[in-house]
Amino acid sequence: MKVVVCVKQIPDPALPGELDPSTNYLKRDDKLILDESDSYGVEMALQLVEAAGGGEVSLVSMAANGEVSGLRTALAMGAEDAILVSDDALAGSDALGTARVLGAAISRMSPDLVLAGVESSDGYTGTVPEMIAGVLEIPSITFAKERL
Repeated sequence: MKVVVCVKQIPDPALPGELDPSTNYLKRDDKLILDESDSYGVEMALQLVEAAGGGEVSLVSMAANGEVSGLRTALAMGAEDAILVSDDALAGSDALGTARVLGAAISRMSPDLVLAGVESSDGYTGTVPEMIAGVLEIPSITFAKERL
């Protein structure tokens, strides 16, 4: 079983956020951390692969400046590999743009299952996972609480 987990690397919420005055976007110049809610997705993927008797967990993320600190955290949890999409042209992408980029990366990974958190701590749109499913033309299950 191959499970891909969408993970977001965010500015550390323990530090004060700052807007770039030229763009009005949140500055992401410092080290980014793994969004806490995405760590649950990584753990769930690892448990599902173990329950299936084997497989692999891969990560996909989109972040500025080629930042990998958050991905390293998820890899240390046990994921096998990670794909980072990073390009200055993607700065300030909206939810649909993000979903299209992540969807394109995921489609090349040929997963059996894609997991994503509900929303990120720095964006709160809650729409990207559904949009990724739409881009990939795959079904989506939301707010799953337990396996039956």
